Amino acid sequence: MNPLLNFFNLIRFRDIIDIIIVAILFYYVMNIIKGTRAEQLSKGIVVLLIVTKLSDALQLYTVKWIFSNIMNFGLIAVLIVFQPELRKGLEFLGRTSSIKNTIQNSFTNVSNTVNEICDAVASLSRQKIGALIVFEKKTGLEDIADTGTRLDSLVSSGIIINIFIPNTPLHDGAVIIKNDRIKAAACFLPLTDNNTLSKELGTRHRAGIGVTERSDALSLIVSEETGSISIAQNGQISRYLDIETLKKVLTDLYTSDIENSKVFNFIKGNESKVEEDER
Repeated sequence: MNPLLNFFNLIRFRDIIDIIIVAILFYYVMNIIKGTRAEQLSKGIVVLLIVTKLSDALQLYTVKWIFSNIMNFGLIAVLIVFQPELRKGLEFLGRTSSIKNTIQNSFTNVSNTVNEICDAVASLSRQKIGALIVFEKKTGLEDIADTGTRLDSLVSSGIIINIFIPNTPLHDGAVIIKNDRIKAAACFLPLTDNNTLSKELGTRHRAGIGVTERSDALSLIVSEETGSISIAQNGQISRYLDIETLKKVLTDLYTSDIENSKVFNFIKGNESKVEEDER
């Protein structure tokens, strides 16, 4: 027991603070890379470290030399390979809790904004007109908005419907909505890197998922083939929403954290049931 007591006697208060800070940083880093390519690449780096240590212990000098040199250039490789995740992490650090309150206070009529969007989506769904709407949250989407046509207009069901009418100048691409304003239309989105998605999901759905993998945005997709309504968040897609559920999701989007929303969890749990009913 004496060595153990001596160990605890050597621990200072600043050491405890140091450990807590490292633990918190590690926790947030794991949350940022969870479900991304960086998670698999991190596992590869751990394997490299283990092999390097084993080669040293077993005196495999050639193997040790190869992996040691790989690790020497590892920092540069990490900066290149993890560039999207590093950007996402820095954006996360730049967010503050006051942003949420600012967004909430900027809306004089959340219900009206949500109703306008839902009316437009309902009309597009009935007519089987494809649509892709991205809701900008804390992570800025200026680079994506720059790929389209700037509008800066109040959210209106008529404007949204007219944008997505086939063969109109702005129908091909995504609409970016920030707060209660349509920021831009005909925007190009990055496609998802997820190869495990259903083959029936087309480019519109994959673009809607892709933007949520690179930001905290929520995307809303209307299928051109079936008229079904889907939402994507954090690289995951939930399909076959009805208008009432969509209205609850959008209300949560404007008034609370969608990731902690009971509605979003309900959608994920209910999705498989809807798919079975359609079969």
